[in-house]
Amino acid sequence: METGGSAASHTAATLTLPPTARLLSCRVLDTVHQPVRQAKFEVTDPIGRRVVSGETDPYGGFNAAVPEGEYRLSVTAEGYAPFHGATLVGDPAQHGTAEIVLDAVEPPRLPAPGHWEIDPTHSSIAFTARHIGFARIHGRFTTFAGGVRIAERMEDSSMRVIIDAGSIDTGLRMRDDHLRSADFLDAARHPTVEFYSERFIHRGGSRWAVAGALTLHGVSRSVTLDTQYMGTGTGLQGEPRAVCRATTALNREDFALNWQSVLAQGVAAIGASVEVELDVQIVHKA
Repeated sequence: METGGSAASHTAATLTLPPTARLLSCRVLDTVHQPVRQAKFEVTDPIGRRVVSGETDPYGGFNAAVPEGEYRLSVTAEGYAPFHGATLVGDPAQHGTAEIVLDAVEPPRLPAPGHWEIDPTHSSIAFTARHIGFARIHGRFTTFAGGVRIAERMEDSSMRVIIDAGSIDTGLRMRDDHLRSADFLDAARHPTVEFYSERFIHRGGSRWAVAGALTLHGVSRSVTLDTQYMGTGTGLQGEPRAVCRATTALNREDFALNWQSVLAQGVAAIGASVEVELDVQIVHKA
């Protein structure tokens, strides 16, 4: 690992570092020495505080200027086993650019073709929204149903989820009543939230994009779920199960959820962005 002040690498020779800084330089490769681009790295100090983080460049490399000392380095990439190790930045015995080799891992086996239903007792649909600029409101929908049709070719599969809008739960009854009202979900006129997809796009390893249409508050918009497929298993009754996690971000104003209250300081009471997270178990139906 290059520690700065040396002509051991072209990168170090072209960087100007502060007098107390040293250069942590690494290149992430696979087992056939091809660069792993967009691998995520994180450098922490000995007690776990993050110092710097980011992604590798198209050549699998990253450079970070850090004070001399001992650090922990973690590298993760889709389709590879994670790397965790220690490094001493500033050690005269270490020169040049360190190489980190990641071992490929087999993606989990895909579920068998056929009809699968969401198991609501082992699944959750949650959301997070900003409150007064910095606090977070966490909530969930307690009543929902849906299914996935797994095709012979996974990319041709489809998915549908129907959510009871009135089942919103943020842990505060007064707030939940307001969210059900015409100011927000207007659950009396729009009792369900629906998502339908016929596009499963493989992004590599266990990552998939599930693109479809979300109908909320009577308005339909294109939405893509960033999905991590966790694999298959067997339930207590011997039934085949599969598990995935998915996230997306919505702008509530895109769905005509425009109610807003601005505080005296000019800060919005509720932010426009809503983060949605799904943990889903599906059960195969014969």
